[in-house]
Amino acid sequence: MTHVLPNSLRHHLEARYGATAPDADGTGNATLEVLLRHRTVRQYLPGEISENELRLILAAAQSASTSANFQFTSVVVIDDPAVRARLAELAGGQQLILDAAVFLVWVADWSRNIAIAREHGHTIEAAHYLDSAISGIVDVTLSAQNAAVAAESLGYGITFVGALRNRIDEVITLLELPEWTFPVYGLAVGIPDPDEPAGIKPRYNQNVVVHRNTYTPPADADIAEYLDRINTYYREQELPADWVKNRLAGRISTKESLHGRQGIRTSFGNQGFELR
Repeated sequence: MTHVLPNSLRHHLEARYGATAPDADGTGNATLEVLLRHRTVRQYLPGEISENELRLILAAAQSASTSANFQFTSVVVIDDPAVRARLAELAGGQQLILDAAVFLVWVADWSRNIAIAREHGHTIEAAHYLDSAISGIVDVTLSAQNAAVAAESLGYGITFVGALRNRIDEVITLLELPEWTFPVYGLAVGIPDPDEPAGIKPRYNQNVVVHRNTYTPPADADIAEYLDRINTYYREQELPADWVKNRLAGRISTKESLHGRQGIRTSFGNQGFELR
């Protein structure tokens, strides 16, 4: 086991967990450093990612685990300024889509394997079931996270953009996605602006999310402790500091809070996924 960077690891863990941070105990390595220092970067400096770096990032993505080696992932590299501008508009006017050095759209893609199966005379009944759509989304997510970590290891910042799903049918049309594909989210990659204040965002402590053998509901004190930490973080960021009111409730209280995503089941159907 490699022992490096214990001081920075301790800093990252304390930023993530506060007083409940696990003790790094002198253990660390460069991979843990990249993972633990992750933050969302929404402001980018001008600059490009070399084609070689992009290929390595995508190679890391393709090296992720994939269900039965089916490789249900496609990636659309958006380098046409007009397409980027339209995607930014569809995602609610997000400037970061325009400013990032690279913008990638991650697509759950059954189309290749269905075409191969049909070409060899096989039926595709199972592809219509919900688990098949889930398998595609899981594959995409594993690949995209690998790409994000690879990009961060090279010194770039990243942001996932789920708002592409707000107007998903228009995204499908814009990118000319075929049947049996589905855009899951975008990924912005670029040179972080050092003046951006965003830091390592607090997470629930491990008592809340880690269970042993059976599920245990979180203790009220652990939830209260997290709310105090996350609200303090938002105050420091000069953002609305009530996480429950301004974040959680704003996302789940009404179907309108989905900003158009409440119709995604229909969009899946239009793309061939019956979700039986």
